[in-house]
This record gives sequence, C-alpha cells and structure tokens, in this order.
Amino acid sequence: MITEAQFQKEIDIIIANAIREDVGDGDHSALACIPKEAEGKAKLLVKEDGIIGGIDFAMQVFAYVDGNLELEVLIPDGAPVKNGDIAFYVSGSAQSILKAERFVLNAMQRMSAIATKTHGFVELLKGTGTQILDTRKTTPGIRALEKWAVKIGGGENHRFALYDMIMLKDNHIDFAGGISKAIQKTKEYLMETGRDLKIVVEARSLNEIREILESDGIYRILIDNFNYGDTRKAVALIGDTCLTESSGGIDETTIRNYAECGVDYISSGALTHSVYNMDLSLKAV
Repeated sequence: MITEAQFQKEIDIIIANAIREDVGDGDHSALACIPKEAEGKAKLLVKEDGIIGGIDFAMQVFAYVDGNLELEVLIPDGAPVKNGDIAFYVSGSAQSILKAERFVLNAMQRMSAIATKTHGFVELLKGTGTQILDTRKTTPGIRALEKWAVKIGGGENHRFALYDMIMLKDNHIDFAGGISKAIQKTKEYLMETGRDLKIVVEARSLNEIREILESDGIYRILIDNFNYGDTRKAVALIGDTCLTESSGGIDETTIRNYAECGVDYISSGALTHSVYNMDLSLKAV
C-alpha cells in the first residue's frame, strides 16, 4: 500500500498546484485594496450539520501560503458539527488569509461531505464486523484529499492507485483468457519484477469463485454484483482462505444486508463520487 511519505507527497503536489491555479501572479483583488501590513482574523463557520473534514489539511494550506499565519482549532477532524459551529480561527496577514480562503473552503467542503457520507455508512455497519472501503472513483487530481476524508469519516482506503495493489477485474480476466491464466500471469509478473503486491480477484459467479480458490496466494476475492443469497454462499465457499469484499451498486438501503452475509469489506464508489459539498464559509471577525 502507499506509504505515509508517498501520501504526503501527493498532498504537497495538490497544495502547490491549487495555489498556482487560483493565485497565478497574484491576488490582485486583495493587493489592490488591502495594505501589505494589514492584520486580520477570520473564522471557519459551519452552516450545515455533518462531520467536519480537512482541518489538518487547512493548516497545511495556510502554512504553505504564509508560515506566519496562526490557527486556533476549536473542532478537530472527524468530529460532528452543526449549523453555527466555528471550527477554527485563523489570524495574521489579511492578504494571506484571502489568498488561501477559496482553496481551503473548496477542499474542506468536499472533504467534510465525504467524511459525513462515510460516517453514515460506518454507522449502518456497526456490530457486523464489516468495514467500508473507498474506490478509485475519485476526482482527478485530488484523490489524496478524498481518500483522507474517507479515513476521517471512519472508513478504510482500498488501494490508492494502479501501482500499489494488483486487482484483476472482469476486463483483465477476459483479456488474459480467463481467471486461472490471469492469476498465473500475475504471479509470474510479480516474480520477474520482484514486486510484493497483494492480489485481489473479482468474481462474477460462484463458479468463478471456485476457480479462484484453485490458486493460492490470493489476498481478497471481490464478490461483485451478487445477490444476498449467492453472497452468503460465496462467503461459505471462501471460508478462511482469504478475505472477502462485496461491491456493485450497494447503497444505504442494502449495505447492512450485505454485511450480514459475512463479508469482511464492502466497497463503494459513492463515498467519493456522489456527495454534495458541506456548506462552510470563512468570515472576517
């Protein structure tokens, strides 16, 4: 899986690129009417109930823009918030606060929405032993932020990208000439390249699960688009051989039922691709 250093590198790239995109050669609105020496203070105002996400990220953004800005955090990442709460105060150069304002809000509004949705799924899974996973169905360029938000909401990250796990899905299997060939070729590839990557294999039927189980060294079987009855049968077939994961159109109305089939994980692209930003604002005080 991706290391902490690799993850932080992704965050650094996101911050630098977003400031480049938004500020360019200068925030001329602030430069035009606010003296360079002017000091100010602003509050992060919550305008919607949910789970707050992106506090620690906002600290990194403010530090990147101006290392002299000071934050007073009142509510930490992952905490429940309600309309009217103040999450933090930021003080220092007024120009610097304004330069960082929009990017901080854009990021925190989306991260809070993802954390809130993830938290809702986690609550639905309580007592089942099943964990919720995200997917690669993320916004291009800000995957690290969205996966960070899933963790803040109590979920777990699937692979970060194509490079940190082998995942043999339907198209890989079909292009390779079948499940057994795909697995064999994968093991040969890992041996030849010296890579130590976990292998996840997708199954579309109980027969495909039986075929996967003929090969050893599989980390997890993805039980894709199965109904409840067949999911229970799949879990029974797999037993303790490897981990199990359900996926495919699972939402708030069905997630508990799939968890009660006994799977270890449920993955949902909806955590990141189907959220509406939480309403937050940064107001001068």
